[in-house]
Amino acid sequence: MASFSVIFKPSVEKDLRALPPSVIARVLTRIEALRDEPFPRQSIKLAGAEQLYRLRIGAYRVIYSVDKDARQVVVHHVRHRRDVYRKL
Repeated sequence: MASFSVIFKPSVEKDLRALPPSVIARVLTRIEALRDEPFPRQSIKLAGAEQLYRLRIGAYRVIYSVDKDARQVVVHHVRHRRDVYRKL
């Protein structure tokens, strides 16, 4: 199976700078794993959103969408769980 490309929205860079350094490595490892499997068992489709999924990494969440035709995973947000669902 061909791998997907991972694209980061511009806001993700700001989100990553706000994270503790120990969490950044874990988050980037899990995001890179989305290249091979964009729908891991831990991902859940968000209710009320058309194509958004969430990936849980401790107290942090990665919100992303998948374009199967273009074979792309677009990462929208990486934030703490108390803040990530606001304004989706």
